[in-house]
Amino acid sequence: MSWGTELWDQFDNLEKHTQWGIDILEKYIKFVKERTEIELSYAKQLRNLSKKYQPKKNSKEEEEYKYTACKAFLSTLNEMNDYAGQHEVISENMTSQITVDLMRYVQELKQERKSNFHDGRKAQQHIETCWKQLESSKRRFERDCKEADRAQQYFEKMDADINVTKADVEKARQQAQIRQQMAEDSKADYSLILQRFNQEQWEYYHTHIPNIFQKIQEMEERRIVRIGESMKTYAEVDRQVIPIIGKCLDGIVKAAESIDQKNDSQLVVEAYKSGFEPPGDIEFEDYTQPMKRTVSDNSLSSSKEGKPELRFGGKSRGKLWPFIKKNKGVTPEDFSNFPPEQRRKKLQQKVDDLNREIQKETDQRDAITKMKDVYLKNPQMGDPASLDQKLTEVTQNIEKLRLEAQKFEAWLAEVEGRLPARSEQARRQSGLYDGQTHQTVTNCAQDRESPDGSYTEEQSQESEHKVLAPDFDDEFDDEEPLPAIGTCKALYTFEGQNEGTISVVEGETLSVIEEDKGDGWTRIRRNEDEEGYVPTSYVEVYLDKNAKGS
Repeated sequence: MSWGTELWDQFDNLEKHTQWGIDILEKYIKFVKERTEIELSYAKQLRNLSKKYQPKKNSKEEEEYKYTACKAFLSTLNEMNDYAGQHEVISENMTSQITVDLMRYVQELKQERKSNFHDGRKAQQHIETCWKQLESSKRRFERDCKEADRAQQYFEKMDADINVTKADVEKARQQAQIRQQMAEDSKADYSLILQRFNQEQWEYYHTHIPNIFQKIQEMEERRIVRIGESMKTYAEVDRQVIPIIGKCLDGIVKAAESIDQKNDSQLVVEAYKSGFEPPGDIEFEDYTQPMKRTVSDNSLSSSKEGKPELRFGGKSRGKLWPFIKKNKGVTPEDFSNFPPEQRRKKLQQKVDDLNREIQKETDQRDAITKMKDVYLKNPQMGDPASLDQKLTEVTQNIEKLRLEAQKFEAWLAEVEGRLPARSEQARRQSGLYDGQTHQTVTNCAQDRESPDGSYTEEQSQESEHKVLAPDFDDEFDDEEPLPAIGTCKALYTFEGQNEGTISVVEGETLSVIEEDKGDGWTRIRRNEDEEGYVPTSYVEVYLDKNAKGS
């Protein structure tokens, strides 16, 4: 099967068909190019999606990723980022291996097609020229034959006419001979040109056109093979990234399988455990006895006789944490607005951070010292005195950090002493700090009030007992009561249902012994033997200026 023999007369159709083939190739190139753009856009959107849900640094979101479920989600985001990278690889490979290659091939194909059809048109023009020469020779031979016939007839006519002179007859005879010769010459020329044309025509249809059409056929078949190879490459580019995409998906599955619900539950306990113990049973209060009302340790109000005994490192029964409102202001330096267990963790973390800073500064000091020794031994390398200022600064920083660490260690010792015993080692450490840093801890406790006036459980106890029992000894009940600093009138009835509070009736007048510290609670007394806290918004306070000033 050859176009040169089968399609020898379909030059124009072959020209249209080969142009259509180039159009198809260009359409396929456009298709692949748009696919690469889609892959890039998809990869960009995946990356943006992954970035959008990444936890922000130094934010609360970052703390949430300690849970295994959140870690798995973070791993999924990272895998999706790698997944997006594979789509970028697909785009790059398709561009380099298909689009660029085919665009270059299309230019070569167009040039080759143009050259082949140019040769075909040139052969057509040559055979058409030969045909025109043949037609011209044929018409001239035909004309000369007719002229020779007329000249012969005229001569015979003149020869038969007796009235014509011999000279005229001879002239007619000569003219007939000339025409006859011309006809013979035209015949010979026509015969030669016809032979030549037949030769040219045979070569045209059996040599030139078949060769040209064979080249065109081979060109078209190469185009078809090339587009097929490109389609295979198109599939292979996708197939090459499938293993890596599979690993990304396996990573997501592995991350999902790493989720541990028990571990997450334990993290919730560690994150929110307050360190408090549940309240004990409320004792029965017998109102049928004519004796003065006695208030137990777990009573709903707090009297002088029922005041709890407070000890560093012991269990405090006068817990006010559950009912005191938390003020969301600036966090105090000693984290006193946190529950004991959470406060201990914060302080421990702060101590660890400070120790790391101290180690870092110590390493820097050692390095400077070594460099100074090198300068002393080799003055040409540098001036030792130039390092003195830096060495002094680093030493001062170390001392400052150590003092800061000691302060937080003292607070940590205090918290560990107040928390329920976790281990023998913790108790020994707590006892050590109680003996060595009692004064420091006391000062820290007095400074625990936050700038916005918020209180913790320890704050409330200290505000309640720092005047009555500065040494927290067993002589608590023998202390003098706090003096009244004013009076107040109850605007509403308040039922004190938590330890440390006191119930009041609307319209009742009571003594104020401690004003609101910013936490929304005022300490009052009734009849010199019953005192406690009430919400500030429930009473109208009249402070004695002289008492307040003193």
